[in-house]
Amino acid sequence: MILFGESLNVISKKIGTAFKERDPKPIQEEALEQKKLGMDYIDINLGPAKKDGHELMPWVCQVVQEVVPDLPILLDTSNIAAIEEGLKVLKPVSKPHIVNSIMARAERYEVMLPMAAKYEADIVALLWGPDGLPRDENERAALCVELLYAANEAGIPNEKIWVDGIVTPVNIQQAQCVSLLNFQMMLEDIAPGAMSTCGLSNISNGPPVQLRPILNTTYMVMLERYGMKAVISDPLDTNLTAVAKGKRPEIVDIVHQAMDGTAPDPSTLDKELGDYVKTVKVIMGETLFSDSYLDI
Repeated sequence: MILFGESLNVISKKIGTAFKERDPKPIQEEALEQKKLGMDYIDINLGPAKKDGHELMPWVCQVVQEVVPDLPILLDTSNIAAIEEGLKVLKPVSKPHIVNSIMARAERYEVMLPMAAKYEADIVALLWGPDGLPRDENERAALCVELLYAANEAGIPNEKIWVDGIVTPVNIQQAQCVSLLNFQMMLEDIAPGAMSTCGLSNISNGPPVQLRPILNTTYMVMLERYGMKAVISDPLDTNLTAVAKGKRPEIVDIVHQAMDGTAPDPSTLDKELGDYVKTVKVIMGETLFSDSYLDI
């Protein structure tokens, strides 16, 4: 599994202040730490950046590339001008940089797709449509076809597209978690050659902090089984990174067994593996989510 590090984000107090004050030190320390912790790409998330994004994004890109010149970058902001200014200054690396994210809304993609093609960037095709979040896997498929057709018309082949079917919090959207899994199973037929990614941490946005790592890791394994190639993840979650890089096969095996309905009863397993079985059942909607589901 390819990992996009999520921590260079304006919502972080330390990083947000560094962005505002143009202080390179915290930004470069974070970039170096992400590389050390095994991230394959670094996501630079400026948020809306309405006022000064066109100046901030190229500055941050240059600051990051000074210390990790070999890592590709995701440019993440709703300010389209800021993304282009960032693309102008990024130096080439072994893999294409990525524009994250291009929504399935014509007023956005009609501008952003030609821009990404001009700079030979990959794109994240975010399946957020005119009506917002798609209701099920069929709406995801329809938005995917529309957006990828437009990308192909703009000169971006499927092989440069990362489809993001959108992860939602499990505590309020259990059905949507299953819908994304169903969509992942459809993606290869819909868009041969396209890759996929997601904002993985969204699944645990809301549940107690102690549940976040196991929810994130379990869902990553489930999505990867159905073809997902990358996730935007927390670099500090070293267990998730170990699982993503094939160092915890016992976790992958038990998650797959739980998906197939062949896992042993959780009470017969050690607590760590038993908790993964319980988590699969919650994500699949077989068990209702509660903050205490691991204790039941």
